Amino acid sequence: MNLSDFDYNLPKELIAQYPLKERDASRLLVLNKNTGKIEHRTFKDITDYFNKGELLVLNDTKVLPSRLLGKRLSGGRVEVLLINKKNGCVFDAFIKPARVKIGESIKFNGRSLSGKIVAKNEIAFDAADAASIYEFGVMPLPPYIKRDSEESDNEYYQTVYAKKDGAIASPTAGRHFTHELLAKISNRGVNTAYITLHVGPGTFLPVKNDDLTKHKMGSEHFTVSREVAALVDKAKREGKRIFAVGTTSCRALETYAQGKSEGDTDLFIYPGYKFKLVDCLITNFHLPKTTLFMLVCAFCREDFVKRAYQEAIDKKYRFYSYGDAMLII
Repeated sequence: MNLSDFDYNLPKELIAQYPLKERDASRLLVLNKNTGKIEHRTFKDITDYFNKGELLVLNDTKVLPSRLLGKRLSGGRVEVLLINKKNGCVFDAFIKPARVKIGESIKFNGRSLSGKIVAKNEIAFDAADAASIYEFGVMPLPPYIKRDSEESDNEYYQTVYAKKDGAIASPTAGRHFTHELLAKISNRGVNTAYITLHVGPGTFLPVKNDDLTKHKMGSEHFTVSREVAALVDKAKREGKRIFAVGTTSCRALETYAQGKSEGDTDLFIYPGYKFKLVDCLITNFHLPKTTLFMLVCAFCREDFVKRAYQEAIDKKYRFYSYGDAMLII
């Protein structure tokens, strides 16, 4: 199985640049693994697919405003994406352009905040504390959204249940849920549980080796609490389906199935993987040749997923972070 097996062509105009105003008004492509049937619904109709006693698992990570725009002393623009704090006010970061040199000073927000490049992909800030640095940041929209972050992204690039700071990207499958929709699902007798996986660069770094077995996922921190673990174990004992919202929830649950409930996970799921806990998957449409697309192809036959993606393209679905959703049952 090679990297090229996970390629497809998408017209650029189908890449959503803005979210819908009503989160649950997005379209929903429903795939039935057993029958091969494809349905076209609206996301708010997802309640029709739940039964009493089943478990819905969501990722409550919260996206930090981790994208900082600054200037070199020469006047050139610099973009810094904060990845994680190392110590004090020193951060691992993605810094663009790559020609920025070690030792250079960067000024942000005029001259209100300054930073110094202290090593490759590492910046030290002159700030009172690390938390205050995020006050100068904006939402880190993915590069295929060809615009600057706007005030509305502070709301729409988060899930409505985002709680625990730590992500550099949104677990976008969860963006379609509203508090009202979650209440309707609960009223059907469905249990809801929240795990945490802080989405980091490991989810998005490109697969560079054509041999998938040689790709190494970057680690991301996750937590499955005792309370959630009890709900998961109960659902499996009783033969109730477990719905994972997004690839992040899916990877956290499958890591838990391997006997680990907290820490870092670098679980790479691609076709051939045998799922141990997740029965149904709610997800967005993903970029070609990515680990996210590979996970979906592992969860549901690769040929079926590709056929579904082509049907979504033909019917003008909206793709990627601010796009439409898919339910695999």
